Amino acid sequence: MVTVAIRRRKLYEDVAEHLERMIQDGSYAPSDLLPSERDLMRQFGVGRPAIREALFHLRKMGLVELRSGERARVTQPTPQFVISALSGTTRHMLAAPGGVQNFQSARSFFETGLARYAASHATKEDLSDLEAALAANREAIGDLKRFQETDVGFHYVLAVIPRNPIFIAIHEGLVEWLLEQRQTTLRAGGYEIAYEAHRAIFEAVAARDPDRAERAMHEHLNYVARRYNEIVGGE
Repeated sequence: MVTVAIRRRKLYEDVAEHLERMIQDGSYAPSDLLPSERDLMRQFGVGRPAIREALFHLRKMGLVELRSGERARVTQPTPQFVISALSGTTRHMLAAPGGVQNFQSARSFFETGLARYAASHATKEDLSDLEAALAANREAIGDLKRFQETDVGFHYVLAVIPRNPIFIAIHEGLVEWLLEQRQTTLRAGGYEIAYEAHRAIFEAVAARDPDRAERAMHEHLNYVARRYNEIVGGE
């Protein structure tokens, strides 16, 4: 007979689960104030420590905002919050063997999809924004800080085109997580190579050629990953 250890739930978990259900069913809407700690203690029949732990748990989930001396306020979780919450874990994953390569692959998978989508669905306004981002990137050649900003800006426009806030959050997360890679490759020069890669992506998107756009993005990111590995491996 196999013995299965069943973990006993803590009081704060029950309180947090109940409050979470009330937020999900609309009993408490975003920006609403929750009852005071004292009122919550009476409502759930528990002590202050359990209430505070429950509120801290809900804050980690992005469901409430806590300010000293004020009642907890219900908030609306955002994709940016989710990605930000992953940052601590992500740093450990990047430091693990093969970590950077795994994130490089994830970025390539994500951004080739964005390029392909843009080639099929970009509006005239999207193409105008992408062309402006490309021009800003060209003008920044030779200026490390500015070129890095416009590099990010070009890829950001591609992330905006699907009109999906989760894609924008993923883009911003990858920018942060792979910042050291971008800085390393740009410090080694290669502004023109990066710009020409961006131009090839833009031209493919503008030509409404999904296969070409996907290929151009794939080649661009493969080069960046390969160049980074050469630099780091040679140090």
